[in-house]
Amino acid sequence: MDISTFLKQQGIYSDSIAEWLHDNSKTKKYSKGHTLLMPGETSQRVYYVQEGLLRSFYTKDDKDITHTFVAEAAFILPIECIFHNAPAIYGYELLENTTITTFRYDDFNKLQQFPEIKEVEKLLLYDAVKRFSDIIHTIKFQSAKERYERMLKEYPNILLRAPLGHIASYLGITQQTLSVIRGQI
Repeated sequence: MDISTFLKQQGIYSDSIAEWLHDNSKTKKYSKGHTLLMPGETSQRVYYVQEGLLRSFYTKDDKDITHTFVAEAAFILPIECIFHNAPAIYGYELLENTTITTFRYDDFNKLQQFPEIKEVEKLLLYDAVKRFSDIIHTIKFQSAKERYERMLKEYPNILLRAPLGHIASYLGITQQTLSVIRGQI
């Protein structure tokens, strides 16, 4: 779903946003395996996933760990870069051929005089906070099996779209444990 259609569905689309998107955003197709951003790099861009699937990841002790998956009709906002001028904690790798619309946050932020722009910004920030809150809740309060079941509800076809190693990493379990859980369901 393109960004204009998404914003229309949210009830926050107008001629001023349409004009701004036309002048300030770029839509590009990327190949599977492309990395949009590596942990430690900086970016002042906001990304909208129009089509495809990617994962956010970080490294710890030279191990690649999947933080979350991002599918169609979702925004990526490297909060630490944009708001704290710090390097990104998470990187973003495409798991499928993916179409992304991107724009500079600073350009977007200049349009605060339009009420609908403030609504888009709130949508971006609320979505990021909700995603992180859900992740924290899942890690603290759910068993591996519950995390797996929740993942299947959130990403119904993830098993067809992402490698099992990334799925196990996302769930915080080994591939062997993932196989056991899959066998129980």
